[in-house]
Amino acid sequence: MIDEESKSKDCREMKPFIFLLPLFMISSQGFGKRPNILFIFSDDHAYQAISAYGSNRNKTPNLDRIANEGMRFDRAFVTNSICAPSRAVVLTGKHSHLNGQLTNMETFDGSQQTFPKLLQKAGYQTALFGKWHLKSSPTGFDFWEVLRGQGPYYNPLFITPKGNKNISGYTTDIITDRTLDWLKNERNSEQPFFLCSWHKAPHRNWLPAPKYMKKYDDQDIPEPETLRDDYRNRLSPASSQTMTIDKHMRDDWDFKLTTPKGFNNEQKRIWEAVYEPKNKAFREAKLKGDDLLKWKYQRYAKDYLRCIDSVDENIGRLLHYLDKSGLAENTIVIYSSDQGWYLGEHGWYDKRWMYEESFRTPLMIRWPGTIRPGSVNMNLVQNLDYAQTFLDICGTDQPMDMQGRSLLPLLKGETPDDWRESIYYQYYEFPGYHNVRRHYGVRNHRYKLIHFYMIDGWELYDLEKDPQELNSVYGEPAYAKITEELKKELSRLRKEYKVPQDTRPLPNKIRKLF
Repeated sequence: MIDEESKSKDCREMKPFIFLLPLFMISSQGFGKRPNILFIFSDDHAYQAISAYGSNRNKTPNLDRIANEGMRFDRAFVTNSICAPSRAVVLTGKHSHLNGQLTNMETFDGSQQTFPKLLQKAGYQTALFGKWHLKSSPTGFDFWEVLRGQGPYYNPLFITPKGNKNISGYTTDIITDRTLDWLKNERNSEQPFFLCSWHKAPHRNWLPAPKYMKKYDDQDIPEPETLRDDYRNRLSPASSQTMTIDKHMRDDWDFKLTTPKGFNNEQKRIWEAVYEPKNKAFREAKLKGDDLLKWKYQRYAKDYLRCIDSVDENIGRLLHYLDKSGLAENTIVIYSSDQGWYLGEHGWYDKRWMYEESFRTPLMIRWPGTIRPGSVNMNLVQNLDYAQTFLDICGTDQPMDMQGRSLLPLLKGETPDDWRESIYYQYYEFPGYHNVRRHYGVRNHRYKLIHFYMIDGWELYDLEKDPQELNSVYGEPAYAKITEELKKELSRLRKEYKVPQDTRPLPNKIRKLF
């Protein structure tokens, strides 16, 4: 184990109070009748845009309900912060180099072992509605209807085993409609179910539902402290990216200075009635410099949060139905996202980095009778653990070749003595969108070591003293010992996870940069 003393003080102090769960609070429900699982998954949802995580930007009452009635994980992370690879990790319980989904470019190999297939064999009915984004057709699901590719916010086309179908309306609402319809009318009530309701929102390009288009118009969204980050005291990758709000967002796509495509006539009329007056006022103001950056941030952040408002509303619809139908008592509700997101931190949007905002993801789980309401977990967990957790909860064996660990003991308030003290991350998609260099690294409770291996450059962050990761302390004498320990731990994790060297060649025009 690495540097037991490096755990932050708050983790050590909270652990005795957070994780002790009296045995009388655990019902026999989890050990008798097998529970149903509703897995709600969103795309690019920043944990800092959930009020249960302390957001100063928005309120998410229905998401908060899951946390308040269950467990909130404050140190949940991903293994590779980009959409398709994250989903492949969730499905397989294996790192990207083993499941074959290194980037968004590959087609997922649906013939491989996944947790839905194993749950099917164990007698669970499985269903998936919403975003898939893995190019191949879903496997392991008895029922599925998925968006084509990324999917639009309005009037989506769904791919189904019976063919494609277009549905008019707002995509977040439609995904919930189909989820509820399956629960009410299509499932076999004699079988336990594993149901995925996977949202496209709040992924770029952030088109709000009509009812939320004017929300936040009368207020300013707080700016993050690092919105004007100048990237000093870090290596060159932080400044050579192409994902700043100020310089790299598009007037049409991101700021909607022209009417987006994909609306029907009535939707277009509503959109233009709301946004054209805003756009006219912006053009007349002729903003420049920092005033322009402030406007860009407000337009971006408000549309992003408006999309989350729809997700939160629809989660409320699902929770209401579980309560009304009597399913809530024996249904575990899980909320997570495929990764975190930059809501202006470091001046950025998007994800990809091992820096905290994209590396960390929301994870909240409600399990009546088993999880103590209002629990907060501070263990290091990853999306790598989800598959084995699902299998363990459902009473199914966990395959030896999966690389995570079941979270079931943590849900019961117990932390195994050998629980991990560090986690591994690797990002592969370069060259690619936003020009984020390939890197891997290790994080423990206090420190983070990142290796940009294409330039053989290192960054080290003391998260206790520098939680915003503004100053790399790699090479400073005071951190020599921890650097040595972290490099050893990084080597150990790469060996444990069987990570090969990334030898994929660069195009000649890119290679000249190194």
